[in-house]
Amino acid sequence: MTAVQPAVGGPVPVGRSTARAALFDLDGLLVDSEPVWSVAEAEIMSWLGGPWNAGVKAACLGRPIEVSCRELVRIAGSAVDPEVVQRRLLARMVDLFRADLPWQPGARELLSALSARGVPLALVSSSYRVLVDAALETIGGHWFATTVAGDEVQQGKPHPEPYLTAAHRLGVEPATCVVFEDSPTGLAAGEAAGCYCVVVPDVVPVAAAPGRTVLRSLVELDIDQLQSGACSGR
Repeated sequence: MTAVQPAVGGPVPVGRSTARAALFDLDGLLVDSEPVWSVAEAEIMSWLGGPWNAGVKAACLGRPIEVSCRELVRIAGSAVDPEVVQRRLLARMVDLFRADLPWQPGARELLSALSARGVPLALVSSSYRVLVDAALETIGGHWFATTVAGDEVQQGKPHPEPYLTAAHRLGVEPATCVVFEDSPTGLAAGEAAGCYCVVVPDVVPVAAAPGRTVLRSLVELDIDQLQSGACSGR
């Protein structure tokens, strides 16, 4: 497990308070992995004899893998044990993650810019540790002071526990953290934890609302203008 380090460095203005840490989702936010997940999930549904469509994808998006697998079995009307489905899906995803895992536009540049300011970063994923580690082999684990995987918490997203855990490990209050997410499930977790949220919807639309910022891409993000609870495009 990645060693926990204390929060250090200069502040970045954000919304109602000063951001002392940035907490990042992985799938769909930092890396363009949702098409990869879709390949594996569609293969699983074919194996289960069920449908694959946008509604099935939405039922899985941003959720812990055990929840997604139960949903796939339910939708398919299959008698297969969800744990068997989970093992099969995990094994396939590890192979796919190691083969190709492209960055989302602006993601690597944002990590680099925040790191240069001394802002501690955490990775907070619903994916299991084996998948997080496979992803870190590709994108690099050096960006993050700590990482939280879906099988390391009692309650996964949309519960706030994953983001509360990351803030605790970094030694900062959740209200001083900015969460970067792409899904309604992850957004719910970040907001329930009391963090300010920046959302870049990947598959499922997210509406603008007070206390959050919705962008089309991380490329639009201007760190110097993260003020008054709003992000400005370039």
